[in-house]
Order: sequence, then C-alpha cells, then structure tokens
Amino acid sequence: MFKRRAFTLSAALTALLVCVAVPGAAAGEELDDPTAPGPVYRTVTDKSGLLSLQTNGRPDGRDMVFRISGAVYANIEGNAHDPQLRHGQKLFNIEGYNIRRLYRVPGTTQLYQLSREIVFYTDPADPTKIVREWTNPIDLRTYPVVPINNDTVNFGPFNVTPSYAGPPLRQMHDETVWTSDIPVRTNFGLTLGESFGLVNGVYAAQEMFDFYVDDREVAARTVAGTVPRGAMKTKISWSRTSPWAPFMCLPETGVRGQLTYHARSWSLPSYLDIEPWLRAEVDAAHPLYKAAPTEPGPSENSWTSFYNKQLGKGATTWADWCAANGRA
Repeated sequence: MFKRRAFTLSAALTALLVCVAVPGAAAGEELDDPTAPGPVYRTVTDKSGLLSLQTNGRPDGRDMVFRISGAVYANIEGNAHDPQLRHGQKLFNIEGYNIRRLYRVPGTTQLYQLSREIVFYTDPADPTKIVREWTNPIDLRTYPVVPINNDTVNFGPFNVTPSYAGPPLRQMHDETVWTSDIPVRTNFGLTLGESFGLVNGVYAAQEMFDFYVDDREVAARTVAGTVPRGAMKTKISWSRTSPWAPFMCLPETGVRGQLTYHARSWSLPSYLDIEPWLRAEVDAAHPLYKAAPTEPGPSENSWTSFYNKQLGKGATTWADWCAANGRA
C-alpha cells in the first residue's frame, strides 16, 4: 500500500524530530555499520535527491515510521448496487503505518528501502475501533476482515552517487512539494495462478502521492556533505483506486465497482512514537511489524500477502476461502 513514494499525510511532530544536519558523533557511529546509508548519502548534492532519500528512510540508517490514517469508500459506476451498496459510501476508516529503513549493500553505492506495513480497517464512525468482521451487502455473508499486512515492502537497489537526483520540486507557500503517481498493473492469474475474481486476472490500480516538507525543515536537512539525524518531518497525501479488497469476497468480474482509499501520512522517529492503542494491537497480534527488515528480500502487496497468508501460497483458492469463511 504505502510504498517507496508513499508510503506511504498531516500531524504535529515532537521535538525529537527537530534535528539538524550535522556530521557529529552519530555520523561517526553510523560509519561503523557496513549497511549504513550515510557514506553514500553524504555524496549527494541535488536538493531533491536529498529530500527523496529522506522519505525512503533516515540517513542514519535507523528505523522510521510513516503513520497512515484515512478512509475507504465505494466507487461504483452508475451507482449500480444501490441501496445495498451505494456509490460514495464510506466503508471503513484505515489506521496503521509503514516502518522502514535505508540499507546499503556493503562496499557499494547501492541502497534499498526496506519496510513492513500494517494497516487496520477500522469502524467508519470510530477510527480507533478495529473491525474484525464485515458483512458483504451483496451476498449477505459475514467475512473476517484481514488487515493490510505486507511483509516485506522493499525497493531497490538504486545507485546513489554524486549525480543522484530526485523528482521535480514545487514551491507552495512555505512548503516544498513533489508528486508521484503510479499506475499499477499486475497479472495475478499469470504470476500466481489465482485470479481473485479480477477481470482477466489482472490487478489494476492507481496510486497517487503528494509529499510536503516545510521550508525550514528543507533548509536544515539539505546541507550537502552531512548526514542528518532522525526522521525528516514529512507529510503525505495518498489516494488509491483499486479493486475490492480480497477479504470482501466481491468478484470484480461480477460486482461492478472499486475502492477509493484517501489518507494522510506523517513521519515519526520510531515505533515507540505511534499511539498506544495502535501499538497495543501490534504488540499483541502482529509483533513482526515493530521493526523494519534487516536485509533485502521479496516484497508483498495486499493481494500477494493475502495469497501467501490466507491462501497458503495456493494451497486453497480465493473462491474456496470465501466459501469456507463466509458466515450466513
């Protein structure tokens, strides 16, 4: 969901995030770790490159978080399922985060962004109340709600040299802004042998991200030749239009419509800066998501995660999962 350009929106951050770009003791310490990004990050001079790298992870190599908060709506052509399922109906709130770090391949200028993300579907009227079951208004069966739980979400390697550059920047009032719009097309019927009820077995979605950094933060964290400490204060606006989530058991081939996700995200220094109610759920049921991965590996998205964890990597089919888990 919240990928490298996500990821991943707005909130006030604590004084821990008011960090200055100085090479001090922390920079010296990170040089002792062969996977630390600092040595190659320090060579970058392009302002946009410095900013985009800091949304991928902290230059000091420690974990950072993008907290995610938003809502999910039904997007139905022609309002075709009214009144059971109306166009524009708010189906869920979403609350969660992506935890990430920058990883350097030892002895090289190659960097990866390594992350995990966990996002819960919550009550439309109460964002802090996690939804455990959902009644499909089309077939009237109740299904378990499976959170977005992607282990892992990795990008790279990307070669970070003195010529490394980021996306075009734009000035908007007192903020520096850039955009990433990503069309996603994946043939799950071909790659997984599972169509999930998608048209032609193809997952087609649109991911749209806007990044905002205050100009004072930009000035403090784009000093060439230094390694900033902590996480850059970043806000992200994220929208996604995508097929019905797998746990909803609504085949795209038979039930016209999609989901629209609209969320905000904001950077936090670490897992411990997430609200207690959300950490309590992760601590109890999803402890893997308390830290970013420590080395590169294969990535998941919401659909391959469902395939791996709910379908046993093909041991059962999506249609059989729906038949077995739907309660009348």
